[in-house]
Amino acid sequence: MKLSEIKEILSTLENVEFQLENGTYVPEYFHVTEIGQITKKFIDCGGVIRIEKVVNFQLWNADDFEHRLKPEKLLRIIKLSEEKLGIEDYEIEVEFQSETIGKYDLEFKDKTFVLKNKTTACLAQDACGISSENENLINISVGDSANSCTPGGGCC
Repeated sequence: MKLSEIKEILSTLENVEFQLENGTYVPEYFHVTEIGQITKKFIDCGGVIRIEKVVNFQLWNADDFEHRLKPEKLLRIIKLSEEKLGIEDYEIEVEFQSETIGKYDLEFKDKTFVLKNKTTACLAQDACGISSENENLINISVGDSANSCTPGGGCC
C-alpha cells in the first residue's frame, strides 16, 4: 500500500485498527511513534546495485490504555512528515514489536489495516541459477567437489 492510498482510506474511517496476518490485533491503544522515509542502497548477490525506498511507520504499545489514535490525527502526522521531511509516495513498511521488531507490508481489508508478513528473496535468481519453479536446483552433497560452489561459478 502506498502513502497516497492510506491517506485516502483514513479519510473514510472512524477508527484506526491494525491486525497481524495471523489474526491477532495490535492493541487499540497503540501509538504511531515514527513516520519516515527509508532509503536502502545495496548490492545483490548478482552484483547489481539497487536502491529501495519505503515510507516507514513504527507502531508502539505503551501502558496508557486510554490512548486511541483517530484517523484525523494520523492524517495530520502523515501530512506533517510530508511537509517537514519531504516524504514521497512510496510503499509503506510498518515496524511493530512482538517477540522482536518485525517489518510488515500493509494491506487494507474490512475497515482494518493488515500487517502482512514480509519474506526474503534472491533478487538475482538468473545469476544464481535459480529458476522461479526450482527446475534448476542441484542436489549438492558435502564433499562433492564436482557440484560445489566455486568463485565465479554463479551461485550465491
